[in-house]
Amino acid sequence: MRAVTVHGAGDLRVDERPDPVAPEGHVVVAVEWGGICGSDLAYWRHGRSGTAVLRDPLVLGHEIAGRVARVGPGVSGVEEGLPVTVHPAELVGDGRMPERLAGRTNLYPRVRYFGSAAFHPHTDGGFSEFRAVRADQLRPLPAGVGTREGALAEPLAVALHAVSRAGDVAGRDVTVNGAGPIGCLVAAALKHAGAGRVTVADISPASLAVARAMGADGLRDVSLGEPLPEDAEIVIEASGAPGALGPVLRSTARGGTVVQVGNLPGTEAAAVLGDLVTREITWKGSYRFSHEIDDALTAMAEGLDVRPLMTHTFPLDRAEEAMRVAADPASGSSKVMLRFGPDPDPTDPTHPRKDLL
Repeated sequence: MRAVTVHGAGDLRVDERPDPVAPEGHVVVAVEWGGICGSDLAYWRHGRSGTAVLRDPLVLGHEIAGRVARVGPGVSGVEEGLPVTVHPAELVGDGRMPERLAGRTNLYPRVRYFGSAAFHPHTDGGFSEFRAVRADQLRPLPAGVGTREGALAEPLAVALHAVSRAGDVAGRDVTVNGAGPIGCLVAAALKHAGAGRVTVADISPASLAVARAMGADGLRDVSLGEPLPEDAEIVIEASGAPGALGPVLRSTARGGTVVQVGNLPGTEAAAVLGDLVTREITWKGSYRFSHEIDDALTAMAEGLDVRPLMTHTFPLDRAEEAMRVAADPASGSSKVMLRFGPDPDPTDPTHPRKDLL
């Protein structure tokens, strides 16, 4: 099989790798679609993502969907051809957590994640024609959700988790700072949750256009000097830019809430934080997700449309070009998708990988 593999900073290859087998409790998924994420770009550009540093070649990708190709021993209730996405997290150890963190598996201290160099040996991702997956990590796609959309259940789950951290948003006006893929998905998730007016701010007109298509009611182009809305009860900060924190806190109402879902740097960074104290703002972190990948599939089945987010599609053999487009602010890209296999139509009821099984 072919796999999109990063060997070091700036060194991306489409490698030939042995076809996986399905051991006890596993299935093999024929991957059809994958979405490029910021961590994939970080490994390719810098040879690291946060504190995780490449030591060996790593197959990228944790936003994937496809169909079950083989079922291993000890697996029941899963049939070949089943369309699925994958929960990319696997807890390392006994999985026990203190009572105060019950159910918040995203905060478990040791987690193997698809396409991550946090452990050694590294955990290969799903940007490959086939991937062996633990059966309990499978999430069947509901009727009406194709594998192309299903590949975005993972980032939508991140957005849904951030919205849940904000509390009850029904009928409330919310500001989203940052119109990257997560910010746009947050806007869609807010509208799905019944939020009132959702205003999205960014420095990129192209990104703001995607946010509008994803359901944003109002837009603020910060590059033109347009300010954030004043006295917002809830602000979801999705840019991860330390320089944005001062304006975000200043725009938040006294006693309001800021949810930080944008990934802040792991190193020291200057930020203006005085309003956090004087305005008694509640500042909450939001990290990955736990059960929300199931909620994401339900939301898509109920009509939450992720298609406007998918601005570019590339076949597997053009993976490096896809990464360059995803990394280039001038490209106008939002979510760049990789297609595995010959058939680009996610609604085709026939299995597009039969020739390779």
